[in-house]
Amino acid sequence: MPKKVIEINPVSRLEGEAKISIFLDEKVNAEDANFQVTEYRGFEKFCQGRPAEEMPRIVSRICGVCPWPHHIVSAKVLDQIFHAQPTKTGEELRRMGLAAHIWYSHSAHFFALAGPDFILGPDAKPSERNLLGLLRADKDLTVKVLEARNHSHIIQQILGGKSIHPITAIAGGVSIGLTEEKRKEIIQRAKALVEFSQKSLELFDDIMAKKKIKDLVVGNIYKNEYNYLATVNDKGEIDYYGGTAVIVNPEGKEIDRFDPKVYYEHIGEHTEPWVTAKQTFVRKIGWTGLKSGADSGVYSVGPLARFNIAEYSTPLAREAQKKIIEQIGRPIHLQQVSNWVRLVEMLNAAELIIELAKKPYITNKDYRVIPQEVGGRGVAAVEAPRGTLIHDYTADENGIIQKVNLIVATTHNIAPINISVREAARQVIRNGNYENEAMLNMVEMAFRSYDPCLACSTHTPHGSLPLEIKIYDKKRTLKDVVKRK
Repeated sequence: MPKKVIEINPVSRLEGEAKISIFLDEKVNAEDANFQVTEYRGFEKFCQGRPAEEMPRIVSRICGVCPWPHHIVSAKVLDQIFHAQPTKTGEELRRMGLAAHIWYSHSAHFFALAGPDFILGPDAKPSERNLLGLLRADKDLTVKVLEARNHSHIIQQILGGKSIHPITAIAGGVSIGLTEEKRKEIIQRAKALVEFSQKSLELFDDIMAKKKIKDLVVGNIYKNEYNYLATVNDKGEIDYYGGTAVIVNPEGKEIDRFDPKVYYEHIGEHTEPWVTAKQTFVRKIGWTGLKSGADSGVYSVGPLARFNIAEYSTPLAREAQKKIIEQIGRPIHLQQVSNWVRLVEMLNAAELIIELAKKPYITNKDYRVIPQEVGGRGVAAVEAPRGTLIHDYTADENGIIQKVNLIVATTHNIAPINISVREAARQVIRNGNYENEAMLNMVEMAFRSYDPCLACSTHTPHGSLPLEIKIYDKKRTLKDVVKRK
């Protein structure tokens, strides 16, 4: 059969550049599939030779979607390299900025990327299944989303100097403090975020009342059992700023616990020739290939991993978490539930902002410790919106970067994404129905649920964002190419 090209608009709701190859068997069913990241990563290399103090500003530009986690974790690494641990005030201001970004990023994913599939339906026309379609379908909701996002945008701007590419986190703390006036403004704006987050959870309840959507969320199409990784505080609660790393198996049993500073003793990094992104695995199990289950070394990070491992630290978020557990149980292996959990994390982040802003010392002037020496290795982790983020730098006695290793959330998730895409394709591509656009979108929903940030796991110089899906027949002959440009 001759090659056929199908153009699909609008652009796929994905940050980065990738393609999906679906292999068909003799009955024209999906037999195998893979999610191939095609970008090239360069940050680890071109950061070598840079002054260490430049790193928080450089790495925040890896991606405009998740600059804050890179900025904050980079500063945590510099605390070690410059031997300058922040005061409580400096640390809490960093925590507040990261919480504001958690809210900002999750709201973008749910309402602009994943939301159209749930609110408009996965079989809606591509021209409608996007943010503009959401605007046409529910103008009031869209306006409220934009208003709430503006609140989180301003909070980030206050704390970071800039909202998108923050500049205030430095070795030993932050470069600017918080005035009483700005503290009050942050509290008022965060209260609006709490209210909006609660309304968003009510909206998801309404969405789940639709049988077709509920079947997608709790059905088997997107169910795969993984190990999970996240960081927790001393109380065993989810800690976005980073704490102790915990890995649980698919049954929810803890199988490893470690300080992220020695991540390399517990997490392995694997490469494949067909993808530019690294893949990680649990060292005590080993790399077992792209398979799920208790005997697999594959693990997942992100909202669902955090949900499965720990409790939220704020009261309203804990109640929302309890509600999901009562309905579905825990651990949860239904990947689309991660979109529900993102709304819980928005509520958690908004509550955290208020808690931190009310600390009596948050406006103190001791927000930075001056470094006294430089040199050595620093390793730190935070919980980015998409999952655990690890930065590892080595600097010489002059503070010049000699080596960099970055393991971002999407790096952890590349193997699970491949598994999810493959299993979803096997269930929805049947008897040659791949020309049905809704079926293809349901395959895409498998990777979209992870909210992958491919510019973080890789890097491309030209910045384009196409998605390409290749359809092969039983003889591995290319039949169709689905492109998003």
